[in-house]
Amino acid sequence: MTTQEQLHQWYELAQQLRVDSIRATTVAGSGHPTSSMSPADIMAVLLSNYLRYDFNDPQNPNNDRFILSKGHAAPLLYAMYKAAGVISDEELFSLRQLGSRLEGHPTPVLPWVDVATGSLGQGLPIGVGVALAGKYLDQLPYHVWVLLGDSETSEGSVWEAFDHASHYTLDNLIAIIDVNRLGQRGQTELGWNTQVYAARARAFGWQAIEIDGHNLIEIDQAFSAALAVNDRPTVIIARTKKGKGVASLEDLGGWHGKALKAEQEKQAIAELGGERQIKIEVSKPEEQGQPVFLGNPQPLQLPTYNQGAKVATRRAYGDALTALGAAQPHVVALDAEVSNSTYAEDFAEAYPERYFEMYIAEQQMIAAAVGLQVRQYKPFASSFAAFLSRGYDFVRMAAVSRANIKLVGSHAGISIGQDGPSQMALEDLAALRAVWSSTVLYPSDANQTAKLVSQMSDRNGIVYLRTTRESTPVIYGSDEEFPIGGSRIVQSSDRDQATVIGAGITLHEALKAYDRLRNEDILVRVIDAYSVKPIDVQTLHQAARDTNGNLVVVEDHWIEGGLGAAVLDAFAGIGSTPTYNGPRLRLIKLAVQDMPGSGTPEELLHAAKIDADAIVEAVKSQVRQPVGV
Repeated sequence: MTTQEQLHQWYELAQQLRVDSIRATTVAGSGHPTSSMSPADIMAVLLSNYLRYDFNDPQNPNNDRFILSKGHAAPLLYAMYKAAGVISDEELFSLRQLGSRLEGHPTPVLPWVDVATGSLGQGLPIGVGVALAGKYLDQLPYHVWVLLGDSETSEGSVWEAFDHASHYTLDNLIAIIDVNRLGQRGQTELGWNTQVYAARARAFGWQAIEIDGHNLIEIDQAFSAALAVNDRPTVIIARTKKGKGVASLEDLGGWHGKALKAEQEKQAIAELGGERQIKIEVSKPEEQGQPVFLGNPQPLQLPTYNQGAKVATRRAYGDALTALGAAQPHVVALDAEVSNSTYAEDFAEAYPERYFEMYIAEQQMIAAAVGLQVRQYKPFASSFAAFLSRGYDFVRMAAVSRANIKLVGSHAGISIGQDGPSQMALEDLAALRAVWSSTVLYPSDANQTAKLVSQMSDRNGIVYLRTTRESTPVIYGSDEEFPIGGSRIVQSSDRDQATVIGAGITLHEALKAYDRLRNEDILVRVIDAYSVKPIDVQTLHQAARDTNGNLVVVEDHWIEGGLGAAVLDAFAGIGSTPTYNGPRLRLIKLAVQDMPGSGTPEELLHAAKIDADAIVEAVKSQVRQPVGV
């Protein structure tokens, strides 16, 4: 039973959270004080009585996890940290300043923030991933709490999360929707119609509890009810008022994202009862268990393939991932209902307890991967490369989160053939290259694929592997190594007149062109640029010096942003890239430029002028041109 003393403590803490949100944003001159004020009562009760978290040990596997999906309410989160005694009043005033840990939206530069938020609609899907880790992998009794704004429930990714959380019976997941009625430009779609939110949640199989988000007793009862459920996730739908507690702000439009002026701040703080310096002793986890060990690691035995055989790199990915699963029990896999094409199904069959089917929900798949890596798992998420673009914002935000996830896109480029352009990823290299600190790999044969997959596991950041639908010849021995950041010179001589650079499917076209050109006494160097990012600058520079600056880059990708762009960047002197000293660069980019249709892979490669015929023509146009012209 809630005592009057408890109610008073919660009330005072909530008022402090509101006051500190106002103080911090006023000093910053920007931010979201009113969005921070509406859920303050809810957060006061959570922090005081329900969150189990050791702030001195953020990596404690028994800690509850809290995700602020409405990341613009960061001032509230930072006010909570101050109340918990882990940041000072002085640091609170550094909000949004250059070099401060208290950024405009939370990021993991703070040790208590697991993932970056601020792009709305992502917190709950990521929470699903953390909850999957808790229930199925760690098998520890911690809870995942996610605070959402009402506006962000318009995002489809939120309902992908509702669906998957119910499917996996994530009773350790508790969502709280702050229904304060007002969005950025006016009333939200549903306003205060909490019954509709509840009906939608129940339709997805959740326990839904409607409360007055400013009634401390109802908040307390809702949290207790959420913890008591053991067969489904819970959502608490809290009706609140934006700017609660200050008459000039409360439930009034036009205040979203606006800080108060000094005189307004003074009046608002007085109305809220003045400044307070309450410190809360947040309860630490009662249990101190360890994650369930998921098997005994075995020595890594990667698959091997005979040279000359024809094997699709997507097939090799499935084989290599399964081998990696035996060697590294923290490797987990996710797929978006195409595992029989990506061959992630092999891993699923071998390690069903470490495989999560995300169905056709690519945003949720990527978000779940981000959530799983919060708990130190190594997620590999695969789908058709074209469909990963649906989740691009999640990839972008995963980089902001400093997340370590591995993405695999199969069926890339026009070489997939008859399925047509809707299935052809022609933007993926550009998109993934543009992600901060990403790694982009594009193997050309099965043995190379296996070696790259094994390196992906321990690589930090966003790592993307592009695989090919078609079976291609195995050209490398199983004992060869392919370090990330390297390349492979497949053919060369001291009389090379040009360099042809390919990756994946186009490397094999380059090798066909090599044979034809050699028959005409034209020797070319062929480079396999399997590491698109980071690219092998040194080898490219040397090739340009050795072949009079004649470079032909051929790729199964749009002409913008892909391998050709990566090669050009290697000569641009960007940042720490070594300066190129050599003959004037004469580079020809062969890439897809017209919208493809259906056809055989051979027909489509020829029509796009990225096959051996086009390479031969491009090389001849270079070597016939006098040097220096």
